[in-house]
Amino acid sequence: MLVQADRGTAPAPERCLHLYRKLAAGVAILSAEAATGPVGLTASTVTSLSLNPPLVVAGLSVGSYTLAAIERARTFAVHLLTEEQAEMAADFASPTGSRFESHEHDYILGVPVLRHTLAWSVCFLTDARRYGDHVLIVGELAAVGVTEGKPLIWHDRTFGRLTGAVD
Repeated sequence: MLVQADRGTAPAPERCLHLYRKLAAGVAILSAEAATGPVGLTASTVTSLSLNPPLVVAGLSVGSYTLAAIERARTFAVHLLTEEQAEMAADFASPTGSRFESHEHDYILGVPVLRHTLAWSVCFLTDARRYGDHVLIVGELAAVGVTEGKPLIWHDRTFGRLTGAVD
C-alpha cells in the first residue's frame, strides 16, 4: 500500500508503533549496580556497533532507573536471553518484577551478571545521547561470556523463537 506523505510532517505515533512492532529483535537484559543494589530491565534495542574497538549500543527510556544507575556507575552488563527465558524477560520488563531476587547472578567487574544466559558482556559506558524519548548508550566490551543455544526473539509484542534457516 502506497501512502502519500508531506516532508516535515511526522506520522501519528500509533502508526509508527505499528511499524516498530514488525521489527524482530533479540531480547536482552541490561543491568547495573545502583546505590540500592542491582537493577535491570528488558530491552529489545541492543546491537553490535563496532568490532575494533568492541562496542555495543542500546536504547533505554528517558527517566529509567537502570539508565540512571548506568550513567552513575559508568559500567553495565548486557545479557542475551535464550528461547527458554521468556519468563525472565517478562520479570525484568515488569514494573513490579522481582528481578535479581529471583534470578541467580554474580558480580564481574562490579556489575551484576545473570547466570545461565545465552551470552553476556560487561561494558564500560563510553557515550550516552538522548534521541527523542530514549537515550542511546554505547558500551565498550570489557568481559564476555557465550554459551550454546538459540535466542529469545521479540516480535509484534510477543516473545518467540527461531524456527530455522531460510533457504
